[in-house]
This record gives sequence, structure tokens and C-alpha cells, in this order.
Amino acid sequence: MSKESAVFGKHLLSTVLLVALALPTLVRAEPAQPFEAWLVDLRTEARGLGIGEATLDAALAGVEPIPRVIELDRKQPESTMTAAQYLDRVVSDARISAGRKQLAQHRRQLEEVGAKFGVQPRYIVALWGIETNYGGYTGNFSVVASLETLAYDGRRSSFFRGELLKALQILDQGHITPAAMIGSWAGAMGQSQFMPSSFMNYAVDYDGDGRRDIWGTTGDVFASIANYLAREGWQDDQTWGREVRLPANFDQGLIGYDTTKRLSEWQALGVRRADGGDLPTRDLPGSIVQPDGAGTRAWVVYDNFRTILKWNRSTYFGLAVGRLSDALWVR
Repeated sequence: MSKESAVFGKHLLSTVLLVALALPTLVRAEPAQPFEAWLVDLRTEARGLGIGEATLDAALAGVEPIPRVIELDRKQPESTMTAAQYLDRVVSDARISAGRKQLAQHRRQLEEVGAKFGVQPRYIVALWGIETNYGGYTGNFSVVASLETLAYDGRRSSFFRGELLKALQILDQGHITPAAMIGSWAGAMGQSQFMPSSFMNYAVDYDGDGRRDIWGTTGDVFASIANYLAREGWQDDQTWGREVRLPANFDQGLIGYDTTKRLSEWQALGVRRADGGDLPTRDLPGSIVQPDGAGTRAWVVYDNFRTILKWNRSTYFGLAVGRLSDALWVR
């Protein structure tokens, strides 16, 4: 692995941890039965869902719990980065430059996908870039083995068992082979880093070959990202938000997603663009976020930002997608 891939892998891990830790956390418990008996029960449940015996043999042959996956699941992420530090690291000049090249290289297809789903191409590329460095780093774990490990583990077994069964359905439908179903330690797959449930709900066979290939087919990757955003409420006539300057006496009780006001209302309260200029005249509803607390950088974020948060509930992640999309925007 190159030095750049290693660095990106650490970011991908932190992103996955943010998502995984946002899931309901149950009281830690040991597995209720030996692994061999558990696997027999899993196969029985999978057969009941119509998953073929050949698929189960190919996917589950020789699988064993992976200690490294449990270690990563138990590890609590510690971050001392501010939003500015995070954005500088994740939305680097190199990633912006690479994103512009990808946008130019795939412009025709991106514009076609964007028009079909109602999502501006720059956001498709930004999510692709933040998630996997434009497909350059998608993880190196077997998705089935990772999900089997987490499903057998006693901490969040119900959630991951459901994801494992969906992964087996994806294999049974012929979208990918077990050996090629590679992703993160938590089961996020392909260039879009979809969990199996997201794959089932949002992945698109854009090239019409009968496979929803989010691992290797850029059209499928782009369409799947766009389909997710569109179905979660994306509005292609709007942006995501912008950095703002708050007045010295700003009421901190107004910070956060629970408070939404029109831009004219925020303007009346003294909120201005980061450069001190007036807020836009288009009177969009928005919320003020200040992830590092009072006295630090702040942003007004619109409905599209909330859609990005459905993808990943980290405010830092959402700001990174927004910042990268802005950097890719050819005005």
C-alpha cells in the first residue's frame, strides 16, 4: 500500500467508526452459542430467505471470527482535531486536484447521471472522493467475514446479522463474488462504501448488465450515490451551506440542528458571510452549526446538508463533502 493509501485508510477507518458508533450500542455480551452452532442457525435462516446452497457454501466455507475486526469495533476513536484541521486534512489540495481531474474525465457520464437523478455532479464526485479517494481505497476486509464476525459477537449482533444476510442475498443475486466483495472492517462496501442494506435500497445497475457493481463500474457507482441522495430528499437547485461569521453577542442557544430560520432571519440577527458580506438574498431555511463550540468557526447549513447527514451523521464529514463540492464547482 502506498503512503497516500495508508493515510487515506486511516481516514476511512475514522469515518467508518463514526458511522458504527452512531448505531444503537447494546450492553456488551458474549456470544450465546459456539460459533459452529451459530453458523448452522445462520445458514438455516439464510435458506429461509431463498439464498441458494451454492452461495452459502462459497461465501461461508472456512469462515472464522476475525480478532482484528473485534479489536477495531471495540476501539473508541479519539480525535483532538478541530473542524479546520479535519477539513484541511481530508479536503487537501491533492484531493481537490484529483477530484477536478475525475470530474473532467467522467463529465459526460456524470452530467447524464446528474440529470437523471437530480443531483449536481460535483456532489457525486465529492462523496466519492471523501469516501474512497475516488475509488482508490475501498478497504481490504472480506465483507462476509467482517459481518460474520460482528454478527457473532454479542455487542451489536442483531444489526450485523441483518447486514450479513443482506450481503449473502447480494452474492446470491450475482452482483459480485465472495472473493471480490471487499470493504471496510464494518462491512461498508465498494467505491460508495454502502452497507449491504444501503446497497439493497439504493444501488443502481446503470449500465444495464444485470449487476449493481459499486466496486468497479463507475456508472453504477455514480448512479448509486446520486440515487441515495435523490431518494433522501436532495434538491438540485440548492447548495449545501456556507461558512458564516456570527456577531459577538450571538445567542448560543440558537446553535444546532433543532433551530431553523430563513436566511433573512439570520441576517437580522447579525449573521454574515465569512468575509463579512450580507447573506444570500434567496431566503432558504438553514441551521447554524458550530462543531467546535462557541468562538470557533460556524456554518449555516441547508436542507441538502441534512441529506448528507443521512449518509453519515458526522457534521465534520458533511462539511468535508460540502467544502470539496465547492472546490470542484466550475462557475
